[in-house]
Amino acid sequence: MSQAGARHAVFLDRDGVINRAILRAGKPHPPAALDEVEILPGTRPALEKLHSEGFLLVVVTNQPDVARGSQTRENVEAIHSFLGTRLPIDQFMVCYHDDRDHCACRKPAPGLILEAAQQENIDLAHSYMIGDRWRDVEAGKRAGCKTIFIDYGYSEMQPEAPDFRVHTLSEAVEIIRNDMTIIKQEQMREL
Repeated sequence: MSQAGARHAVFLDRDGVINRAILRAGKPHPPAALDEVEILPGTRPALEKLHSEGFLLVVVTNQPDVARGSQTRENVEAIHSFLGTRLPIDQFMVCYHDDRDHCACRKPAPGLILEAAQQENIDLAHSYMIGDRWRDVEAGKRAGCKTIFIDYGYSEMQPEAPDFRVHTLSEAVEIIRNDMTIIKQEQMREL
């Protein structure tokens, strides 16, 4: 059952979900500068569909290169400003820490999702986390969201049992739309 007045959200990882990740030795990395940012094909219409159906769109991203000293917070914010002017994203939630910091916000910890949920009155049980790495799926599970893994076949650890596995953001959006249709039909039957 949905929380009274709560909103539904789609949480999105950034690199590899809305913009192209830079692959090195089969592993994804964030763009180092604004001129390397490429919004993935189909991203804008996919996000517009979700937005038009009332979903809050929240990017939750780990950017540990800031803690490692190979990226600046200003560059990360410039990338978010660029993406925010081109895509219907409501909020960017960023962890600038590295694993050694043992923070609550670095995925797979669910801190960013939980913080956004508290700020925006989000019903996590009827929300989704879309990511392209195991950390995204695990964070979504820990927060109580349904999880969708975009599988690019990276040479790294795979997530354990995402709710759905797809190859594009557009496929993920169709799953969410179909899933929400079923939920709405069930709620109508309960009335």
